[in-house]
Amino acid sequence: MTTTPTTPIPLASRASDLVGSVIDSSTSLLARQTHDIVRFAMGSPAPEAIPTHTLAQVGIAAMGAEAPDAFDYAATEGDPALVEALLAELAGTTDATTAERLFITSGGMQGLDLAFKLLVDPGDLVVVESPTYTNGSATALSYQAELLEAPVDADGLDVEQLERLVERAGRTPKALYVIPTFQNPSGATLTLERRQRLLELARRWGSMVIDDDPYGMLRFAGEPVPSLHELADGDPLVFSVRTFSKIIAPGLRVGWVDADPSLQPLLINAKQAMDTCTNLPLQRLVAGFLREGHLQDHLVTQRASYRVRKEAMQAALTEHLGDQARWTDPEGGFFLWVSFDESVDTERLFEVALAEGVAYIPGNALSPGRRFPHDLRLCFASMPPERIHEGVRRLARAVERVRR
Repeated sequence: MTTTPTTPIPLASRASDLVGSVIDSSTSLLARQTHDIVRFAMGSPAPEAIPTHTLAQVGIAAMGAEAPDAFDYAATEGDPALVEALLAELAGTTDATTAERLFITSGGMQGLDLAFKLLVDPGDLVVVESPTYTNGSATALSYQAELLEAPVDADGLDVEQLERLVERAGRTPKALYVIPTFQNPSGATLTLERRQRLLELARRWGSMVIDDDPYGMLRFAGEPVPSLHELADGDPLVFSVRTFSKIIAPGLRVGWVDADPSLQPLLINAKQAMDTCTNLPLQRLVAGFLREGHLQDHLVTQRASYRVRKEAMQAALTEHLGDQARWTDPEGGFFLWVSFDESVDTERLFEVALAEGVAYIPGNALSPGRRFPHDLRLCFASMPPERIHEGVRRLARAVERVRR
């Protein structure tokens, strides 16, 4: 029997700042639909892009009878087998690092949570890109940060505008949260010049750069740009967050942080208050996948596939919405950012589009200040080309309906 409480529940003050994620909530929303939906909303690889068979084969050895400790607790900072395999995988890349800098996390989101937990006090100013990744800004808000939105253009975060915005704010930010490569949601990549300038500003302000880069290994066009991690060259003000969710499979919930070694004890303490350790069986699985050389072959395949899918989406947009919208042209990653004129409210459009059988993320959901009412994010990675074309056709039909 349920009773109505006679006294209010004594919630913490931060509870009102827990805004959640429209992106993650879309998974539950779509699960409730009974008609066919072309799913451009969630930023995840297509089911056929996940190396299920290879992971299953690796898992037999990683978690089988010859690995009796695979289901035990792990070291909080990460299982040595995964740390060793990851160091070898990153050697010679723009994210090459050392063991004392690595810390294994339960996905990239835990890396962001650890960063904000260690860095942000209530009322601290945190810069976020505009638009930005909902889950990142929501995490900053959960620690009661005050957010400052800085615009993104075709070259990534507008660092000159950022400098002016900080001057206008009259105080320096505690942290700069950036997605520098194939940004979520715009697909833009921060130029080398802007990366260098961003690091200069961070040093001048004494601000931590939270470098969130889930997509950097998924470049399918253009020339690589050095990561903020590489450009920082060990600067303790850069805290890099990475994940296997986009490059192998999101359900693994395994990622890593690369941070100054002095933070390692604090990271351990903070994680032990969360989940003790990252899932050991899946750490072993990822370690085996890396050690046996599967990641590089998998990335070659996926880069080629994502390029085809991006081009298919752009071709479909040109065919069905070419005179009504404009969109970005990323050189990697998962997303296109689509902009309409003021006659299309993409939140109102969402319900119509869902009825037509296509889902996306409205632009306002990707800005704490709801600055993008006429924009939306499409994920091209999650659907094959023929479904992409059908989804864009359905989207155009929905746009026609809301314009009437």
